[in-house]
Amino acid sequence: MSRLFLVTALTLGAHAACAHEFWIEPEKYQVETGENIIADLRNGQQFEGIDLAYFANRFSRFDIAIGDQMAPVEGRMGDSPALQVSLPGEGLVIAVYEETPATVTYTEWDKFIAFAKHKDFPDAIADHEAAGYSKEKFTETYTRHVKALIALGDGEGEDHAFGLETEFVALTNPYAEDFNGEMRVSVQYREAPRPDAQVEVFDRAPDGTVTVSTTRTDDEGNAVIPVTPGHEYLPDAVVLRPAEGAGSSETAPVWETLWAALTFAVPSR
Repeated sequence: MSRLFLVTALTLGAHAACAHEFWIEPEKYQVETGENIIADLRNGQQFEGIDLAYFANRFSRFDIAIGDQMAPVEGRMGDSPALQVSLPGEGLVIAVYEETPATVTYTEWDKFIAFAKHKDFPDAIADHEAAGYSKEKFTETYTRHVKALIALGDGEGEDHAFGLETEFVALTNPYAEDFNGEMRVSVQYREAPRPDAQVEVFDRAPDGTVTVSTTRTDDEGNAVIPVTPGHEYLPDAVVLRPAEGAGSSETAPVWETLWAALTFAVPSR
């Protein structure tokens, strides 16, 4: 029990301290029919991060879907990898995860300025100042809304919206036989398209080299991600909005961020 408490404390401490990318990382993006689907939950930067174990109080939703079938991911507290399932049949498997809210406290104004610039929130600084929020110490609430695309057997099928507060929806299937090398995605917020939203894309080559680029969604909330066979991808898009009850007390969170992410790989053909 003491060992479990230590693992829990370390995991939650790391979770609270990190406000970077969060993603589902499959052990294999292409799985043979009948083979287990195994994936880690990861938090970090530049497509490198720590492994987070299965803890039911950490998520509001953790599902696995194939075709028109969907079921919650069942695990034991402390399981690592967090996703370990066996599914019948074959097709495009979609893992879906929504995190419970966590908080990060800013004690350096320059770090918030850097974050707002990095994630393309040009009005955030002026809005913060206009609201009279403290620059010395303030709190942000954040949640993660992530999906992963995994091919089971032939990997055929389509992604769709799962009703996450914000999410990526893959408009093309990188594992399909007719994939033309153009990965198109829709970025959504409250089940509506997000036009002119920044998408940051992490591209990991087979040798582990990671490159980072940005693109933007069009007027319909869609974006095209350039891809290379044999590479893995992690696009993310962030929503920044005033926290509920912002300014109601000195300790109330003033901002809320919602992080959408999608992981997939492009097979070498």
